[in-house]
Parts: sequence; structure tokens; C-alpha cells
Amino acid sequence: MLRRNFLRGASALPIARLVRAAGRFDLAAIERGRVLKAAGRYLSEAPVTVTAASSPRSAGGKHDFFSEGDYWWPDPQNPGGPYIQRDGMSNPDNFVEHRRAMIRLSLIVPALAAAYKITRDPKYRDRAALHLRAWFVDDATRMNPNLQYAQAIQGRFTGRGTGIIDTLHLVEVARAARQLGLPPADLDGVKQWFASYIEWMTTHPYGIAERDTKNNHASCWVTQVAAFAQLTGNAGVTAYCRNRFQTVLIPNQEAPDGSFPEELRRTKPYGYSLFNLDALAIATQTLSTRENDLWKWQLPDGRGMAKAVAYMFPYIQDKKKWPPRRT
Repeated sequence: MLRRNFLRGASALPIARLVRAAGRFDLAAIERGRVLKAAGRYLSEAPVTVTAASSPRSAGGKHDFFSEGDYWWPDPQNPGGPYIQRDGMSNPDNFVEHRRAMIRLSLIVPALAAAYKITRDPKYRDRAALHLRAWFVDDATRMNPNLQYAQAIQGRFTGRGTGIIDTLHLVEVARAARQLGLPPADLDGVKQWFASYIEWMTTHPYGIAERDTKNNHASCWVTQVAAFAQLTGNAGVTAYCRNRFQTVLIPNQEAPDGSFPEELRRTKPYGYSLFNLDALAIATQTLSTRENDLWKWQLPDGRGMAKAVAYMFPYIQDKKKWPPRRT
């Protein structure tokens, strides 16, 4: 199901009714054709990891993920000097090959995992395992479990905490890996990689800085760490993320009307607001339990996911209604 469609459905129906209604449908039967068609395209695809491409501007090595800040450009007044920022304008000459490879992984593994769940045909599991081993286990091709060189800015920074948002694509990979019934040798290696990455995200200054932001970056930090902790079975980190969602993310980011003021201040307020809602929705689904359903939870003043979804719902239905304002 597309997340946008999910948000529409969640807005139109109370959550409890939505869940009860979903139970009356055989989702596997409904989705079978689409899922198998998507997975079929990837059965012959070979893994492509960060070791397949490199940039001379990277301060890292062959196994280090590297990306550059989207909105940073060469300075016309100082060619060859530090880049300057143009918020909302992506530089098409920046290095994006590692990001593309990770996005590709985030499409391939979930598609194959879904096909395996429906058919139990090992060909889908085995192909997904090939990609997982290449990215996270095999010494020749694996990515180092950190993002020290992500969102670099030429002449200014070799990497930044904001780069952690680049691994948001790994959330779907981690969720899919749990569904594949991988042999212990493969699954343990994948879990070890994500355990190491959690350690880096929760202790390195870049990770701490990203966690403590006041906007969508903080949401994406919790979303990622929660999903990776779920894969690795780290109950302590999961509880920490749930608490942070309730005591930091919603209180700091959501206004009384359900909007996200920090996103409304950006040059692309609609896109950033929808992106933040998407990240929070993934975190909500990941962290909700029978005892603590974050879809229904709210602060004493009513702020919570229900109000955030209700705020965006009219604009998801019809973007033309989006208010031309910032707060």
C-alpha cells in the first residue's frame, strides 16, 4: 500500500475502524499480482553497493557511504572555493551514486521479501539474501556502518550529522529482512551491521546532533533507530525511541492545529510537511504496541498523530488547497 493512500485512509476513518475493516480483506490475494510483478523484475538483478562507485571529493574510503548536500553550489564569486547554499535548489552535479544504490536496495529487498511472504518460493528469499550479504556482510563489498562522510559540503565539511537522513531508505530494508526467514549465518551478519550502526547513531556527535534537531531530521532519526532496533531485538533502544516520540518529537514539532511549524518555514513547506508526517507515521507504526497505540495517543492538549494527519488530509486530497503561508 502506498503511504499516501494509507494516510488518506487513516484520516477518513478512526484508526480502530480502519484496523477492523482491514481484517476483512485478504491483502495477500489483493496484492499478489502487483507484488509478483514487482519482484520478478529483480530476480536477475545483481547487487550494487557503495564499492561500485566513488568520488574524488570524498574524504572516506572505498566502503564509506558518501553524499553531498543537495542545496550547496560552487560560488560564482570564488570558483574552487567553499560552496554556498541555495535552499530548495538541488545541485545536479553533486555525487549521488551511493544514494542511488541505496534507494535501489530499498526497492529490491522489500519487493522480494513481499513475494516470498506470499509464495514461500525460496528464489525470492535467496535473491534478497544476495543483496543483503553484499551490503552488510561480505568484506569485499559491504558498507561501513556509519555515515561520517554523508551530506559533505565542498570546502566546508567532509561530512555532517544531517547526512544521517540518507539512510532512511534502510528502514524498508530492515523491515523486510525480518520477514525473509534467512539462514542464521545471513541474518546474524545483517543484524550485527545494524547493531553497529545503531551504536554509531546513538553515540557519535553526528548522530546526537541529528537526534536533537527540531524538525524532520529528528523524526527520521527516531524512525530509523526504531526500525533497526526492531530488527536487532534491542528492547531498550525501542523503548527509548517510543519515549522520545511522546516526550520530544510531538511536543517540539507539532503546533496546536496539527501543523509542523519548522517545515512550514522551508522553501518547500508542503513537501517538507508531508515528508515529516510520513516519517512520523512509520515511527508510529513501528513503535505502537497493544498497550501503547501511538496512533491513538495524544498530549493533554490534543496534539498527536491523529491531529497531524487531520491537518494534512485536505491537502493530500487536493494540493491546490495548500495555504500559501508560513508561520
